[in-house]
Amino acid sequence: QVQLVESGGALVQPGGSLRLSCVTSGIIFSMHNMAWYRQAPGSQRELIADITYSQTTKYADSVKGRFTISRDNTKNTLYLQMNSLQPEDTAVYYCNARYPLDRSANYWGQGTQVTVSS
Repeated sequence: QVQLVESGGALVQPGGSLRLSCVTSGIIFSMHNMAWYRQAPGSQRELIADITYSQTTKYADSVKGRFTISRDNTKNTLYLQMNSLQPEDTAVYYCNARYPLDRSANYWGQGTQVTVSS
């Protein structure tokens, strides 16, 4: 049974920082491409950061230079370090895992709420 469990969401003031974690089980984590998505109220879910099994990263323009995605294959865990948070970063953040050799192997966590407000 595949599980992706996000944590670390919170209420934070503008300019603050948070680190999200996504602990996975039921997959060979080191062989999966991983990503963070977010979905704000009334908006579509958007890809904000991606890291391949070989550690190649890419970011949406909206978070580039402020957010850092990383992974620890020894802990089967994905991270998202978020700095200089702004109100427009308010959203539910989701962890995603994809096995590159099987398009049907696409898994999601339940999400964690990040609210940026003074």
